Amino acid sequence: MRRAARTCFLVAALVAVWQGAGIAQPSQDPAAEPPAPPVTSPQHLAHEPQTPAPAQPQGHQHHPAPQSPPGQTQAPAHAHDAPFGGVVPPITDEDRAAAFPDVEGHTLHDRAVHYQVLMDQFEWSGGNGGVTAWDNTSWIGGDVHRAWFRTEGDVVDGHVEAADVHVLYGKAISPWWDLVGGVRQDMRPGPARTWAAFGIQGLAPYWFEVQATGYLGAEGRTHARVEVEYELLLTNRLVLQPLVELEVYGKADPERRIGAGISSLETGLRLRYEIRREIAPYVGLSWERAFGGTADYARDDGESVSHLRPVVGLRVWF
Repeated sequence: MRRAARTCFLVAALVAVWQGAGIAQPSQDPAAEPPAPPVTSPQHLAHEPQTPAPAQPQGHQHHPAPQSPPGQTQAPAHAHDAPFGGVVPPITDEDRAAAFPDVEGHTLHDRAVHYQVLMDQFEWSGGNGGVTAWDNTSWIGGDVHRAWFRTEGDVVDGHVEAADVHVLYGKAISPWWDLVGGVRQDMRPGPARTWAAFGIQGLAPYWFEVQATGYLGAEGRTHARVEVEYELLLTNRLVLQPLVELEVYGKADPERRIGAGISSLETGLRLRYEIRREIAPYVGLSWERAFGGTADYARDDGESVSHLRPVVGLRVWF
C-alpha cells in the first residue's frame, strides 16, 4: 500500500511540474524585445471564453494590419476610428493667431469717453501774509485722443501773484506716453502772455512721471518747462512724493521780471495719507530758487532769490 501511494504522489508531482513549465516565463533583459505570449495548456483552453477577432472593413481583408513601434499609439486610419468620430483638422495660421494674440500692446477702447480731475496740490504755507498754491491737471476723452486742461498758480496775501492755464490736445503714441499740443495763457505776473505749447508727457522707466513742454510766444520768445515727480509707497496708505520743476527762457522779459537762461528751480517733498484713494491730506516742504537774470530782478526789487516753506494741503481726484 505504501509503495502504491508513493507512486501516485510521484505521478501527481510530475504532472504539476509539466503544467507549470508551460506557464512559467524566463526573466529577460528590459532592453530586449517584448516577451512572447504565454503558452496555455489544452486543459485551460477548453475552459477559457474565446473572444472573436474584430471584423475588418470590406475591401481591406487582404491588407496586413500596420504595426506600431513599442510605446507609440497608432493614429486612426479612418474618420470613424478617430476620437469622437471625426478627423482632427490641420492647424491654420488663423488658429495660431487666435491662440497666441499680440500681448505687447494694450487693448484700446477709444470709443468710450472717460475723464479725470486731479488737484495734485492745493496747499497753504505761512510767511509773507500766507501763500496759497494750486496745481490741477484734468483730461477728458478716450484711450488715444484726449483733451487736457492744466492750471497752476500762487496767491500771496490775497493777491494772485502767478497763474497760467493750458488747453491741450493729446494723442497716445505708446501705452505710456502722450504727445500734446495747444495753447497756454499767462495771467500773472506782469502783462498777459499767450504761447503755443507742444510737448510730451507720460510714465518713464522706474515709474517717474514726466511732463516736458516747450512754448513759442510773440516777439520770438521761447520757454521750456520740465517737471518730474515720483511716488514712493511707504505703506498701503502713506505715500512720499518728491518733485522737481525747472524753467528755462530763451530771452529776457523785463516786464514780467524774468531773465534769459535758467529762470527758476523748484523742488518739493510731500508726505500724504490716503484716507481714500481720492482724498489725501499731506504735509511737506517746498524750496524755490531763482537763477541768472531772474535772480537779478528779484534782488533789484528787494526780494529774496530763494524760499523754503513748510506746506500743508489736500490732494483730491475724481
